[in-house]
Amino acid sequence: MHMPLMNRRFLIATLAAAVLLPALRAQDIDMAIVVRPDVPVDNLSFAELRHVMRGDRQFWTPNLRVTLLVRAPVARERDIVLKTLYQMSEAQFRQYWIAKVFRAEAAAGPRIVYSNEMSAELVAAIPGAIAVADAKQVPKGLKVLRIDGHLPGEKGYPLH
Repeated sequence: MHMPLMNRRFLIATLAAAVLLPALRAQDIDMAIVVRPDVPVDNLSFAELRHVMRGDRQFWTPNLRVTLLVRAPVARERDIVLKTLYQMSEAQFRQYWIAKVFRAEAAAGPRIVYSNEMSAELVAAIPGAIAVADAKQVPKGLKVLRIDGHLPGEKGYPLH
């Protein structure tokens, strides 16, 4: 049984769209930097954000410690954080935090979270916590920080 050429082309185009479109859309997703509303920061430069995420800035204020929350390996948010903010591979990231804690430059590495929901719950519960989450999944009650003056979705926003 032979399928007409037009039907085969349609089938191939449909299958290609089903496979390729989700991958293309995943690259377009903006990540939001979220904190509790009581964190006394509304805007960070990209360089300041890197300092926070790399554990070089450990306090928001003298009484408010930064607590880093990072998604578990294989999460899209973690890939974006490693590529954009840390500019490291997974192995380099792990080694970086082992060395930082060993040298007593940080009390601990980032806390691992397993979903955007868990990330949002912990940011809301832990004073000073900061996380990277899918901008479309940020619940009400959390503050989204501007990066270089831009919010997710705006032109010039650096975290995709």
